[in-house]
Amino acid sequence: MTREEFIAQVEREQEALRGFLLALCCGKKDDADDLAQDALVKAYLSSAGYQDMGRFRSWLFKIAYNTFLNHKASMRTMASIEAARAFVSNNAADSSFEHQDLYLALSTLPPKERSAITLFYLSGYSIKEIAVITETSEDAVKKQLSRGRDHLREELVKCKVKSEE
Repeated sequence: MTREEFIAQVEREQEALRGFLLALCCGKKDDADDLAQDALVKAYLSSAGYQDMGRFRSWLFKIAYNTFLNHKASMRTMASIEAARAFVSNNAADSSFEHQDLYLALSTLPPKERSAITLFYLSGYSIKEIAVITETSEDAVKKQLSRGRDHLREELVKCKVKSEE
C-alpha cells in the first residue's frame, strides 16, 4: 500500500475510527484522540503488510482495538454510574456531551464487554466481524454482548431510579 493509498483510506475511515474509540473511551475525547493517533501510526507502520481485501476498516479497527486494550490499564472501569459521574465532574469533563449518560454507563463495563457493545451497536459490526477484530470466538462475543447488555440495563435502571427520587 502506498502512502497516498493509505492517506485516502484513512480519510474515508477517520470519522468512524474516532467514533469507535470515543465510545470505547466513554466519551473522553482526549483519550480517544490519543488512541486514534497511536492506532494510525501503528497502521501506517504496518501498512506494507496490509493485504487489500476490501477490509481496511476492519483492519484499522483491529489495530485501534488492540491499542485500546494496551492502554486499558490507565483507563478506569467504574463501579457504578455514580462513581463515573464523580470521576467525570472531578476531571472537568464536558458535562453537556450529548451521550454522557451512555458513556457513563459504558464506563462501568469491563473493556471486553464495552468493546463488543460498541462494535455491535455503535459501529454496526456483525458478531463474526467482532470475533475477527477482537481475536476471539463468536460464542465469546455473544456472551460479552449478553453480559454487557445485562450490565448496562442494571446501571441504567439504577440511574433512572435515582433520578426519580
